[in-house]
Amino acid sequence: MAEDLIRYDIIIQDALRSAVRKILVEVNRAGLPGEHHFYIAFETTAPGVRISNRLRERYPKEMTIVLQHQFWDLQITEHAFEVGLSFGGVPEHLYVPFAAIKGFFDPSVQFALEFEPGKTGEDLPAEFRIAERDLDSVEEFHARLESAVEQDEKEEEVADAAASKAGETAADSEEDKKKSESDKASKDDNGSGQIVSLDSFRKKS
Repeated sequence: MAEDLIRYDIIIQDALRSAVRKILVEVNRAGLPGEHHFYIAFETTAPGVRISNRLRERYPKEMTIVLQHQFWDLQITEHAFEVGLSFGGVPEHLYVPFAAIKGFFDPSVQFALEFEPGKTGEDLPAEFRIAERDLDSVEEFHARLESAVEQDEKEEEVADAAASKAGETAADSEEDKKKSESDKASKDDNGSGQIVSLDSFRKKS
């Protein structure tokens, strides 16, 4: 048998990965139609895969995710997809290059594709690595920004509480002052009412 110099196997793999990408792009645009949902298996050790250490410890070689009811922030690029999913009630963010995918399965119509991870006609381009580093920087910046915003909100709450307390104290002080003046006026009135000479009283009588 002649050697396959065209490498049809790689061409087909790339074409099928492109099909998965197009499917995800359509789902991201219009949502999952009908009963369609996807099981996507991928190698967790493949180049470019980004998952939390918790998931990497739990799935040291490969894992399968389900895109059905609860997923968010689905984004698709030329070389990868990223999505938010919940594992045991804990939200996680995954970044999966298409080259890392081992299988794609839609059980609603019994449609399945199998892949050989890493078997692709194109290696991850240099700009992908740059983008990956940039993504780390962006995530770190957002984390610092969120922390700063939370700190500002706490300081604002403390300042509002202090201002509210100061206002209440000032109002109480003003009310006490008015009450004191009222009591003083009342005492003066009562005192002036009692300044009546006995002689004057006898004359009126």
